[in-house]
Amino acid sequence: MTAVTQLTNQASALLSGDHGSDYTARHLLVLEGLEAVRKRPGMYIGSTDSRGLMHCVWEIIDNSVDEALVGYGARIEIILRDDESVEVRDDGRGIPVDIEPKTKLSGVEVVMTKLHAGGKFGGGSYSATGGLHGVGASVVNALSVRLDVEVDRDGATHAMSFRRGKPGVFAGDGGDAKFTEQSGLTKTKRIAKKITGTRVRFHPDRQVFTKDAAIDLDSLVERARQTAFLVPSLTIVVRDERTAKGNEPSEQSFRYAGGIGDFVDFLAPDTAITDTLRLTGSGSFEETVPMLDDLGHMTATDVRRDLDVDIALRWGMGYDSVVRSYVNIIATPKGGTHIVGFERALVKVMNEQLRATKLLKVNDDAVLKDDILEGLTAVVTVRVTEPQFEGQTKEVLGTPAASKIVADVVGRELKAFLTSTKRGDKQYARALLEKVAAASKTRLAARAHKEAQRRKNALESSSLPAKLADCRSEDVDRTELFIVEGDSALGTAKLARKSEFQALLPIRGKILNVQKAAVGDMLGNTECASIIQVIGAGSGRTFDLDAARYGKVIVMTDADVDGAHIRCLLLTLFYRYMRPLLEANRVFAAVPPLHRIEISGVKEPVYTYSDAEMRRLLLDLEKKGKKYKTPQRYKGLGEMDANQLAETTMEPGRRVLRRIKLEDAAVADNVFELLMGNDVAPRKEFIVDSAALLDRARIDT
Repeated sequence: MTAVTQLTNQASALLSGDHGSDYTARHLLVLEGLEAVRKRPGMYIGSTDSRGLMHCVWEIIDNSVDEALVGYGARIEIILRDDESVEVRDDGRGIPVDIEPKTKLSGVEVVMTKLHAGGKFGGGSYSATGGLHGVGASVVNALSVRLDVEVDRDGATHAMSFRRGKPGVFAGDGGDAKFTEQSGLTKTKRIAKKITGTRVRFHPDRQVFTKDAAIDLDSLVERARQTAFLVPSLTIVVRDERTAKGNEPSEQSFRYAGGIGDFVDFLAPDTAITDTLRLTGSGSFEETVPMLDDLGHMTATDVRRDLDVDIALRWGMGYDSVVRSYVNIIATPKGGTHIVGFERALVKVMNEQLRATKLLKVNDDAVLKDDILEGLTAVVTVRVTEPQFEGQTKEVLGTPAASKIVADVVGRELKAFLTSTKRGDKQYARALLEKVAAASKTRLAARAHKEAQRRKNALESSSLPAKLADCRSEDVDRTELFIVEGDSALGTAKLARKSEFQALLPIRGKILNVQKAAVGDMLGNTECASIIQVIGAGSGRTFDLDAARYGKVIVMTDADVDGAHIRCLLLTLFYRYMRPLLEANRVFAAVPPLHRIEISGVKEPVYTYSDAEMRRLLLDLEKKGKKYKTPQRYKGLGEMDANQLAETTMEPGRRVLRRIKLEDAAVADNVFELLMGNDVAPRKEFIVDSAALLDRARIDT
């Protein structure tokens, strides 16, 4: 038969419909046991890179955590070995070592080799767990070139080893040791009956995982800390013994008695305006699940489930929100039905209370979720038997009833807090409601602001303040905005400035203390509004650093007590509402001189910037026998003529500027709160304690 004839016959067969006649049962591939895991690992651990390897580690750790959740075991050790293996130890009850009746295998071998096998299905051993599908340990076993298990139980240590899911015996250490298949547990030694626990050590199979897949210590430590917060009675130790890349061995231990309340305090990025609230409650629901009957048949059965809700949350002065959610201590980073219920209740209760307290008028728009989440730090946890997750990676909770139960608990508990008549709670509740209302107003103002054109349109329509003496250049890298104290200094500064790139904005006296004031009051203040309008980048969450009209913002005030106070008020405004300017090192304080000294025989006068510097200069002149005129003391910028102000304070290359930095935002925040906040007592105590440190000669009287 020629090649042409053969192709013709094949084409005829396809056209006549005979193309499926050679598709028979012999073409079907049956994957038994753990072969399916090795064939499609991504279905079980998400990926075969570092993320999938980390998932394997946590499958083993979660089994140990589940023991602690039900009251057995108080310590877990995670050890990263130098040979790339990972060992997890716990002091729980230990995996059962007796024979399972149906398979005639030991409990250890069943757990490690059978998919969907474990003690978490029937409800008798675990009420709420993270490992629910019964595939965690067996999947890790299937993806390990070697896995060793030791169980302390019933007065003996029981040991067993596996290679790629098959039980057997290794002739030596490491994953490359000679392996002989063999079933059954081995008793290695006798121990006291009260000693129990499990130790699992596995070597990832590089036939499955990518070459660069590795355990990330930082991620491991972060989740270990997180788990210690969620299980207050549990101590978790992370020990890194890897030295192959020149690293030093390290060990970190975590234990937190305060639970998720401490977790919220740890996560919060800002200063609190409420105490950490705890919203707790429970509910029940019915669902239909398949269950084994006495004859071994699967029967649809209605069962009643209990769902416990425990939420810790607090609001702060910042704008960012941090919300973490967990189901049976397993993180659900993509949320799920419990987060849906949580957010729905927040919006409903907040709008009801804002209307009741008249902070929202009848015709005002309702506040949105984003307004309420501004400054919120929350940890949302639920515990339920056999929750419905979307996939083995458990990133989303799918249990429908969780939404209503969580919403009911949050609605009831949060409303009780917001309507409480206790003095402390009432004050915090009012501050919270005002913050949410202000966030809504700011959002609406920002939306209106976005609809208007910025810089060029503002210049063309002359909408910038009339008192602004703007510069001609539009090159942000060169332009400078001087915020000047008073009109008298403005007149001199206009003559001293380089009008091409230096702009001047005068302010009248002391601006509003924005640390105490609400957002609405700040926006309504003429001086604050002018500064925000002139800089042109918005404020708060809507602040856009790229839209700022000037490369430098320079605060230029008198070198006296009032000038220092005005400078502090201005920096408070920048810190609260235009912090990216500070973070970008674009805010400066001008440093004008205090004294002008004319020296005989010297053409140019000498300027000094402190009394100590002046005294040192005068002593030096006297030693050298040089004569000088009585030093001129500047009490304000207005006392300088234009040339003096230019050469000492405004002219680049000759002036002195102090850069305002935020190297430690937390410390800066505490200082601002102490000096400018609502709480008077700490400020009074600071003043009294610091009075003895004051140099009375420096008082400007």
